Amino acid sequence: MSSIRNTIVKSKYHNKPILTDLFYKETNTKKPVVIFCHGYKGYKDWGAWNLAAEEFMKQDLFFVKFNFSHNGGTTENPIDFPDLEAFGQNNFTLELDDLETVINWLISNSDFENEADFENITLIGHSRGGGIVTLKAAENNKISKVISWAGVSDFGARFPKDEKILQYWEKEGVSYIENARTKQQMPHYFQFYTNFKENEERLTIKNAVTNLSIPHLIIQGELDDVVKTNEAENLHRWNPKSELIVVEGMNHPLGCTQPWTAAKMPVHLAEVVNYSVDFIKK
Repeated sequence: MSSIRNTIVKSKYHNKPILTDLFYKETNTKKPVVIFCHGYKGYKDWGAWNLAAEEFMKQDLFFVKFNFSHNGGTTENPIDFPDLEAFGQNNFTLELDDLETVINWLISNSDFENEADFENITLIGHSRGGGIVTLKAAENNKISKVISWAGVSDFGARFPKDEKILQYWEKEGVSYIENARTKQQMPHYFQFYTNFKENEERLTIKNAVTNLSIPHLIIQGELDDVVKTNEAENLHRWNPKSELIVVEGMNHPLGCTQPWTAAKMPVHLAEVVNYSVDFIKK
């Protein structure tokens, strides 16, 4: 088995590195590719994501996960948020560009041509990452399947609706949200909102889901208090050919916490991984 950690992928869209991990068995046999996208205030090494990656690898899949370039991490410290300026400059189109960059880097990399089947690429995203992979799956014909783990259904709904709040945000140029775990004041520059409005049609998840023609799996936690069950039901309604699984008793982080020190995945994440592997191998 092989795991390659913290490989730097360079982007043509900006000069921030995209730290990338690869997990696969070196068998000289092409395996289905799985690319995982973390969510808001997340990163590739959060919680039990590494244990999940190892399980995908054990199941003979070529698993890739990465840090979005502007997630707030650095090459020296990819865990947590030492670069809050980058975090504040992040937006949805940057994340779509990063995912596109990773896809193209993989496909064009001769090191993996005997290990990865680039005709069989599945995208998986958690939370906000679920929205990103759904948008990408609808606009990139290289994608074979898409899986949403506790994925959002509407980016626009997460912005303030009150005009006074928007005007204050625009005037100040930045708003802050506290990270409950690290206690950092995490900035959102107003460009986050303007980027969404300027690209709203592309960034409307309903449009993407309605137009999906590839297999689509939606996994949702019954007890998710961050992305409620109705969001998964919306996704399923917009794409009746999709599969919806609601996991009894599961919360938004799929049973994980940060840091995760146990040797095994939490029960709910293990269940989600099993559902995902079965779907990929169909």
